[in-house]
Amino acid sequence: MPVCTTRDGVEIFYKDWGRGRPVVFIHGWPLNGDAWHDQLKAVADAGFRGIAHDRRGHGRSTPVWDGYDFDTFADDLDDLITGLDLRDVTLVAHSMGGGELARYIGRHGTERIRSTVLLSAVTPLMLRSGTNPEGVPEEAFDQIKAGILKERSQFWKDTAEGFFSTDRPGNKVTQGNKDAFWYMAMAQTIEGGVRCVDAFAYTDFTDDLKKFDVPTLIVHGDDDRIVPLDATGRKSARIVSGAELKVYEGGSHGIALVPGDKERFNKDLLDFLKK
Repeated sequence: MPVCTTRDGVEIFYKDWGRGRPVVFIHGWPLNGDAWHDQLKAVADAGFRGIAHDRRGHGRSTPVWDGYDFDTFADDLDDLITGLDLRDVTLVAHSMGGGELARYIGRHGTERIRSTVLLSAVTPLMLRSGTNPEGVPEEAFDQIKAGILKERSQFWKDTAEGFFSTDRPGNKVTQGNKDAFWYMAMAQTIEGGVRCVDAFAYTDFTDDLKKFDVPTLIVHGDDDRIVPLDATGRKSARIVSGAELKVYEGGSHGIALVPGDKERFNKDLLDFLKK
């Protein structure tokens, strides 16, 4: 299997499809690089090089006990990018991966980066507070961790419903979408599952976003039940200079996977890449 070995000996599995200017996809929680199959094929077919890795503790990467924080994730990403000597890169990140992207730029800059895409991303801050009243209450994150620890298989099946907004009239979510979500979630370590909740709940990426100096596309659904649009996508668009925000009416958190939404996103992504 193709792997990149990080500075601390963790093996990061990745897919590498196509030839051309590199597009690196960063998956959300609790998924892995398989979540990007449709987009990897789309960019490879269009003449780009699509790369998607499994975060440490997820999928086929080393199931480590520790390192579930955004400084570590960003450094893992840097190890992948420098290990493959990628340049003129477009970074595309979903959900928690948006934090990984932001912290990468905060720590490593944009010397190798051409542009960025934030899809349903957790930036700038998820936690509700006096200065972030649109955020998610702390008790919701506690309930997520409790659900994982109590019986994670059923918890992931239940979570898929909100991930895809399955109760929305006219939604096109398939049973296959929900099964794939469960399968990927079960390939995440239980320790990683819990620690990642703390990481994406409490990390503030505002200062990281202020360091963006490349073209940025922000895509978010207005029916995102996991990462509220008003707390994240809209605020990120105001922080990142020159960012373009596209709001998908009725879009769930799983935009890149759901029939209809994924085709729209793929087109928007390819249009952005060709600029």
